[in-house]
Amino acid sequence: MHDNKTVAIIGAGPVGLAAAAHVLERGMSPIVLEAGPEAGHAVRQWQHVQLFSPWEYNVDKAAARLLAPTGWNSPEPQSYPTGGELLDRYLNPLATRTRLRETIRTSSRVTAISRVGFDKAKTKGREHAPFEIRYQNGKGPEVLRADAVIDASGSWFSPNPAGGNGLPAIGERERAHGIAYGMADVRGAGRARYAGKTVAVLGAGHSAVGTLIDLVQLADEVPGTQPIWLLRGLDPAKAFGGGANDKLAARGELGSTFAALVAAGKIRIEAGFGVTHLSESEGRLNISAGACCGARSVVADELVVSTGFRPDLSFLSELRLRLDPAIEAPVALAPLIDPNEHSCGTVRPHGARELAHDEPGFYLAGMKSYGRAPTFLMMTGYEQVRSIVADIAGDKEAAARVELVLPETGVCTLGGVESGAASGCCGGPATEEPSACCAADQTARKAGSAGCGCS
Repeated sequence: MHDNKTVAIIGAGPVGLAAAAHVLERGMSPIVLEAGPEAGHAVRQWQHVQLFSPWEYNVDKAAARLLAPTGWNSPEPQSYPTGGELLDRYLNPLATRTRLRETIRTSSRVTAISRVGFDKAKTKGREHAPFEIRYQNGKGPEVLRADAVIDASGSWFSPNPAGGNGLPAIGERERAHGIAYGMADVRGAGRARYAGKTVAVLGAGHSAVGTLIDLVQLADEVPGTQPIWLLRGLDPAKAFGGGANDKLAARGELGSTFAALVAAGKIRIEAGFGVTHLSESEGRLNISAGACCGARSVVADELVVSTGFRPDLSFLSELRLRLDPAIEAPVALAPLIDPNEHSCGTVRPHGARELAHDEPGFYLAGMKSYGRAPTFLMMTGYEQVRSIVADIAGDKEAAARVELVLPETGVCTLGGVESGAASGCCGGPATEEPSACCAADQTARKAGSAGCGCS
């Protein structure tokens, strides 16, 4: 069905390695290009963070089959790994103790992809030309040819900036030494940097919440540590999540813990704070929102920007991508994950059909396929690459099948602090009755939307 096709995979994270395992199982040849010095390089940056989903949702089936003969002990399915445990107990053995070891090229940063003999504008015969992938590995530019490409490079290293309009705040680049992005390890590797300091955290998602909880714990250990929560929106309760109603219990607990800390006054809140300018005075950061007379500002020693991520599309500019103009995800996937429509919905499993572009043989998978949308389950990525690899191998039936049942991750009501400050379902206005949320959810589903996952 396929004449030993070569499949180039960008990124040796969980989804990239799963893709390589599926490629091997189909009798094709994977070549994995990883920009970092070892597999799981991005995961290593957040190894202190506990995942919301237990082990059963974090191990790919083809990868597990590849690991089985090595004497690998599969982790307890119901326990929750940290990023570090995901590396030690799964990704490292997968990358070093199986046949994948020969397929991974580390310190290999992809700089451009095109088709041999075809620029973006030339069509006739295009689909038969192999891909040309250029990458840097310290020895100068290298060139790889492949029959298909799966870009699973993620988005960890292209975080969104502090500025609320999608652009860096004025002065942000110049103050880089005082800013961390994503989830800073404030009690571990970064402890000396944050202990005893005033630390502002910008964002309202799980990364911001987790960092603020860690800072409160650090403040208990080191007096003088002061967390400030900078919130672009006006309603802090939206960040509290579903509490006990969340089907991913660990995620619900995080929101409940955070709500209690806010209620106890442990975190200073600056709501409606859209960062526009960053400056420095006497060695401290001056963080401003708004211009001229109505401007507000906060003074801090450090700023943690937890405002999400965006895909790096720079090296794909010669390929014919079909991306949603707002979300930067493949057009068929975008409406299912658009945060303007869904703030807590489960996304139905999807595969090659939704992830295809006008460039036959090229696919985005994993976190990068979600573009700027915030919610992603590893298991979704594993199902993506199972379907994509079946498609590349010519097994259209397997590519079209759905082999994944996801946990319901949405919630009907959002539990607020004890004062009863509850936000409504899916981040909308509060409703009198939880069932009203579920009714709204059913209506959305009948209309073909993902709804908010009320079970």
